Amino acid sequence: MNKSIKIYIGVLVFVLALILITDRNEKKPIDWRPTFSVHDKIPYGLYIFDKEIGPLLKNQKIERIANVTPYEYLDSKYDADTLVKEYKIKGTFLSISELDNIDEQSVTELFYFVSHGNNAFLSMRRFPESLMDSLKIATKYTFHEPKNNLVWMANKNVSSKKYIFQQSVEDYFFKIDTANTTVLGYQGNSKKEKHINFIKVPYKNGYFYLHTQPAAFTNFHLLKKDHYQYAENVMSYLPKGAIFWYTKLQKDESISSSRMRFIFSQPALKWAWYLSLIGIVIFIVFNTKRKQRIVPILRPLSNLTVDFTKTIGNLYYQEGDHRNLIDKKIIYFLEKIRNEYLIDTTRLDDNFIKKLHHKTGKNETDIQELVFLINEHRNSYHGNLEEDLIRINNAIEKILH
Repeated sequence: MNKSIKIYIGVLVFVLALILITDRNEKKPIDWRPTFSVHDKIPYGLYIFDKEIGPLLKNQKIERIANVTPYEYLDSKYDADTLVKEYKIKGTFLSISELDNIDEQSVTELFYFVSHGNNAFLSMRRFPESLMDSLKIATKYTFHEPKNNLVWMANKNVSSKKYIFQQSVEDYFFKIDTANTTVLGYQGNSKKEKHINFIKVPYKNGYFYLHTQPAAFTNFHLLKKDHYQYAENVMSYLPKGAIFWYTKLQKDESISSSRMRFIFSQPALKWAWYLSLIGIVIFIVFNTKRKQRIVPILRPLSNLTVDFTKTIGNLYYQEGDHRNLIDKKIIYFLEKIRNEYLIDTTRLDDNFIKKLHHKTGKNETDIQELVFLINEHRNSYHGNLEEDLIRINNAIEKILH
């Protein structure tokens, strides 16, 4: 192990140790996200409610709907036979969520389910628009001092006690169909403000129970003083019978199947993982640097054969033996054509011209001119040999370059 690697490892160990020392006395931050998930033990999860719903709704069958939408579940329980046209199940659909977590198709199916003599209990801050329009209701929210918020039941025979809910944002019903709607609960503050937060709305042969304080069923409130009593009072309005609880996580989340999920669920392990990856990347970057001197560029040896050919050519030219030089250039040209393009050079005719044109892609006119000059020279044409040499050389250069 060389010195630089030891330095990198030492720096990484020092950084990790510094982080561990710094965070040693730090308290784990509280996750205040309103997940409303039955798997979460954080303040606004439903872990405790999931464990206590059995004793809370005694002698009632509770079925959890987790892997399908309400539409998919309820539609599968509907007997479409022309003589029956009835649901195979009877009871109350239950959903507790921060915001609207039911799609439009499921809302339509939910109305159909309730119309057949069933019920639906929805506790959420925002209800589906189509549901509010059909039931002629509307919600609004307001801000208060957290310490002044109160919730209580409308029927004093159920409970006359008021519970303090320390929340700054309060949602409530500001518009209801007073002719058909029954008010079951209120919320307000010490300034005598009073808003409706729990109602019962009839729909054909069944009822909708709508509640705007889903936080009442979370771990935070069920473990705080006597707040569990308020949750019991609200749930006491659910009719006796089977409960079909929609427990799907908010925003279509699901439990990760990744092998790394435990590491990423723990902040300390997650940061240790990230730092390890960063350290590996730094190590790779620094060790990919070249560790030897630059290799000098060696120029290739000159082609002595080419130099020799040029020398012989110059010699023939200086001696004035132009005819011999023309013959050798023609021989060199035809030899190159045979070796590189595998064309027979016995007869320099139209067939040869076409083959050479197709294989080289050179201008056919230039090839015709060269063949004409070669044939003319071979036919013992006695013109100006120096001019012929220049013309043949230029014609060959056009084909070979």
